[in-house]
Amino acid sequence: MANLNTVARLLMTTAGIIMYVLGLIGNILNICVFTKWARPRTTAGNEHHNANQTNNSPLYLLASSIANLMVIIYPLLTRIIYDGFNHLISPNQVILLCQIRYFVLHTSDLMSLTCFCMATFDRYLITSRNVHLRHMSTTRQLTKKIILLIFILISLHSIPVAIYYQVSNVGQCFISSSSYEYYYIYVLLLLFHGILPIIFLSIFGSLTYKNLKTLQGQTHAHVTHDKQLSRMLFLMSFAIIISSIPYCMEQIYEVMYTDSNSQQSSLVYLLHIISLILFYTNPVSNFYIYFISTPNFRHELKKLFHYNKHTHHFVHNQIHTTIT
Repeated sequence: MANLNTVARLLMTTAGIIMYVLGLIGNILNICVFTKWARPRTTAGNEHHNANQTNNSPLYLLASSIANLMVIIYPLLTRIIYDGFNHLISPNQVILLCQIRYFVLHTSDLMSLTCFCMATFDRYLITSRNVHLRHMSTTRQLTKKIILLIFILISLHSIPVAIYYQVSNVGQCFISSSSYEYYYIYVLLLLFHGILPIIFLSIFGSLTYKNLKTLQGQTHAHVTHDKQLSRMLFLMSFAIIISSIPYCMEQIYEVMYTDSNSQQSSLVYLLHIISLILFYTNPVSNFYIYFISTPNFRHELKKLFHYNKHTHHFVHNQIHTTIT
């Protein structure tokens, strides 16, 4: 059994560090691309409103990428320290490593999931052949207000997480309130992190995929861009569903059947590590799914690196000219 603990810690250390590096790079590049895609398009006449609408999904994906970056920077890093290097939390570290950590984790992860669901819903509206549904897609300014409202509501909802998380006698974080523990299990974990996003993404991901089939054969630039963005969201929806199910099941088991003041068995600990790795593949893998599945995304990255290279070359020549 000691060997299983060693394997679990080695798995968390190796996979965690690789995921941390790849996640940082990927989400920073996501932010660069979606920042550019979210800018208003300069179109004339009646097309301006439609162009403004098609920028909603990149705005949601920008917010989702920022939230994913927060998940990687703090919760994933501390998770590597906990499980990879077997760090036990002392009572004077409870605020930093339990309360703030779980507040950031649940706020950022729910923010990312909610914004991704909104982006998927917006793609469903945009790709619909029904004119009334397409007009339901909000304007850019309203989308910004929706994102801000989502952030405020989720932050307020996560405050009890920061209040009730404490450190146990064996150096692990646990929920001290038995009444809030039931809410945490059945609402926060099972409903918000599991059932709702899985059902929502399954329904609107499938409907968007169905809409894409009706757009088959249309080669207009805007239509092609919308099709690629919608396909990208559909693939990411599938990845979120796959990563969410094991984590929710493991978290429910841990809260309901594991004593906070006793050590986990080696097998349960190994399964715990595997479920955590699957959970963190969601914020880490999104860039690579976007890159593989979407030619426009790859093209935007090439333009980004080409622009930076050109700017560096221009600045270097200007400095050289000034010196000479």
